[in-house]
This record gives sequence, structure tokens and C-alpha cells, in this order.
Amino acid sequence: MLIPPAGPVLTSMMPANRRSFFQRISGGLCGAALAQLLNQDGLLVNRIIAAEATGTGGNNLQPRTPHFEPRAASVIHLFMNGGPSQMDLFDPKPVLDKLHGQSYFDKIAGEVESPQSAGALMRSPFKFSQHGQCGMWVSDAMPHLAQQADDIALIRSMHTTNLTHEPAVYLIQTGKMGPGRPTLGSWVVYGLGSECQNLPAYVVLDDPLGLPVNGVENWHSGFLPPLFQGTRFRSTGSPVLNLRPDVDRPPEVVRTERTLLSRLDQIHQRERAGQSVLDARIASYELAARMQIAASDALNISGETQATQEMYGIGREPTDSYGRRCLIARRLVERGVRFAQLYINGQIWDNHTGIATDMKAACDRTDLPIAGLLRDLKQRGLCDNTLVVWGGEFGRLPIAQLPADKDARKAGRDHNKNAFSTWMSGAGIKAGTTFGTTDEIGLSAVEGRVSVADWHATILHLLGLHHEQLFVLDNGLKEKLTGVLEARVIEEILT
Repeated sequence: MLIPPAGPVLTSMMPANRRSFFQRISGGLCGAALAQLLNQDGLLVNRIIAAEATGTGGNNLQPRTPHFEPRAASVIHLFMNGGPSQMDLFDPKPVLDKLHGQSYFDKIAGEVESPQSAGALMRSPFKFSQHGQCGMWVSDAMPHLAQQADDIALIRSMHTTNLTHEPAVYLIQTGKMGPGRPTLGSWVVYGLGSECQNLPAYVVLDDPLGLPVNGVENWHSGFLPPLFQGTRFRSTGSPVLNLRPDVDRPPEVVRTERTLLSRLDQIHQRERAGQSVLDARIASYELAARMQIAASDALNISGETQATQEMYGIGREPTDSYGRRCLIARRLVERGVRFAQLYINGQIWDNHTGIATDMKAACDRTDLPIAGLLRDLKQRGLCDNTLVVWGGEFGRLPIAQLPADKDARKAGRDHNKNAFSTWMSGAGIKAGTTFGTTDEIGLSAVEGRVSVADWHATILHLLGLHHEQLFVLDNGLKEKLTGVLEARVIEEILT
């Protein structure tokens, strides 16, 4: 904000003379002086970090006091790109068995993204049975997770607002259906900071086979300072490229060099106060120096017992890659990382055709590692302060989607924004719970409907953050993860 010059406002049409020149330059000097003062205080930014968010507004990763007593200290987010089919995994529909093959397209035409390939109602190719003392229904596509039924809380009544991947992924990750917003992990780290100063607070373990839909925007910090975005770790080899120097030098030389660099950075930083990008870059370099030992240790699974590695499916296909990342996620939260996020390449759950084979292949890659993660967290006592979250961006329709040759044996399912299933496990979760219902064919959530904003609010709540109090002021508007719509915490799945 600039201070206007004293006296009458001058326009470009006024003749240039000595008086007008001094009026203009005096106003400009006042404005420049004020801008410098604001910049020194870190206030001259497009968006002001709200101190009310957590009692601080610092551009740093120091641990911060939550709004209330948290139940969880860290999160492992298992994001299932593509939209897992709810009626083939967690939500059995006997009516689909009864009505299999009957036409239904005319009743839901407005909900079908690809009407040209729409078929009739389709029963699940998988068999359901009840598991655990809680009697949770899980299909035989996930035999290993089924054994952990008593440790998870299943939500069957999720719904979203868009049936296209890109906007639906943006919504589940950031609360809005477009790019440029902070992701869930960024909000969490902004609100709580980190208990571990030798590793990034927010770590991303993406698939070596390729990026997910929307790429790196899945872990972007948006309008929050860059310090809060996710840091990608590789699951094999050096965790971060160029982390270690090409040539080893004596420790005293390294220490002297780092001390000198730190002093130079501080001088440079003092002369450019309030530059969030510069602050984040310097903090990243400092963190990289500390990570040379810590990151290599966290990602080194060779010290884990053979039994532990087998529990995650490491050393065999198709579970090795995802199993390694699940085990690394456990090692990261064990060392104080606040938010660890796992991805798969592309969208392997987007089963428009071949659901009997392709969805089973997606389960085969992830089911055993995830079950191993839950068992491992429990036996190490880490589930008392770690929240595990599983789910995709939407669900699937109860009707078949046919391939080009119309072969019903190769049928899959189209996108469905009105119903999908997710689950949570660990700190603060009422284990063995099934919450919410869908209609008789699994098309729409009907009882205990849970929006994406409700889901976000619940995760924040478990971390001791109130979704209404975690915000950034932008031109007087409180920008929040949960947006402007009303959101509620899903108390029914909490202890």
C-alpha cells in the first residue's frame, strides 16, 4: 500500500513543472519508505499469514502449539489415484446380483461421463464376506486388509462434486477444484510445524513408474510459503538427488564451510527481509545439510528384519515397490516426520474396462503392503500417535462400462461422484467401525453423508487443529482448507 501525495491529485494531463515534480517525488519517497518498513517486518506480501492460525505466523518449521489436545502427531496418507470401486471392495450390493443385466442408463444418464459406452447394471465379480469381530464386509480382492478389519474405520458415504479426475483430485488434495492451492499436507505442516528438524516435515513417496494425475501439484504449497510444500524422496538409491557431495572432505572443513555459508546467508537474508521464497530456499539448503545423514538412515531398510520386510511384501512382485514405500513411511513417522504421502503411478484404480482383472491387479500391488503397515504400526505402538488414511478422489457407477468390442467379460465401471468409500486407522479412530450407507445399488450416499470438507475437517481435528481457525488472510478473506462451505468433524468414527 502506497501513501498518496499531499495536495491535489495530479494527472498525466497536467503540465510538468517544478512544483508538480516535487509533489510527485515526495509522494513516491513516502511510499518507498513505507514499503521498505513493511518489507522489513515481512508484511509486504500478497497474502498475509494469519497469526490467529496457531498463535504464530512464522515462515519456519519449528513445532507449534495446536488449537487443542491432538490425538495424532503424524499422518500417513495412502492416495489411491483413479477412484477405487466401492461396490467391488467395501460396499456389497445384493440388489446388483439380483438385477444384473437390467437396463438402468436412462435413470442415471446425467451421471455418466461416457454415455456411449454405458451398459446395464453389473454385479461385482468379487465375493464379499464379513471379517473380524466387528463383522466388516470386505471383498476377496483385498484378503490382507480384510484381516485388519478390527483396526480400521470404514466410511461408505463419501461424496464429491466433480466426476472428472483432475478437478476431483484437486478437491481431495486442496479443498478446491483447481490448481494453485495448498495441499492437505502443506496445511498440516503450516499449522503444526515439525518435531524433526533433520528431515522434511512433509515427505512424498511417489511411484518410480511415474507421477500421479496432476503431477507435482499434488504436494504443492500453493499460496503458503514454499517451505511447506512436500519433498519427494526416492525409495531406492539416494533419497534426494545431489544430496551428498561428489568428494568426501574432512569433517572440520565441512563444518567451517557450513558456518561460513550460514553467516553469509544471514547477511543476505537481513538485507532482504520478508522474502518468503528466499527464506524457504535458505532453509532448504540448511535442511539438506542435516539430511545427509538423517535421510539416508531413514530410507535404509537393510537393518529391518527379514520377517518385517516380508510382512510388507518386499523382495517379491508385485508388492516390492509399494511395500518399500510403506515401510519407509513407517520409518519416517517414527523419526518425527509430520506428513508422509504415498502415490501410485498414473491412476491404476481407474478401471473403465477389465475391472475383474485390472482392479485385482491394483489390489495385488497395494493390499499386502498396507496390511503390513497397519500391523507394524500396531506392534511398535506407533498407531497411538499416527493416523493412516486410505482413499481416492471418487467412486464408480453400478452400471457396466463396455469396451469398444462390447464384450461384457471385459466390462469396467465409469466414474461416480455421488458415492465412494475411504477408511482411517490409528490415533483417535474408533476401530472396527463402519459408518454411512449408500442406496441399494451403490449409486449415491444416503445416510451419514460425508463431504470432502468433512473428511478434511476430521483429519485436522485429529491433529489438534480446528478447520475454521487454520487460515490465511487474502484481501480480508479467510482462505481455508475446508473453504467457505460448512464442514463437520465425523465424530461417529472417533474414540
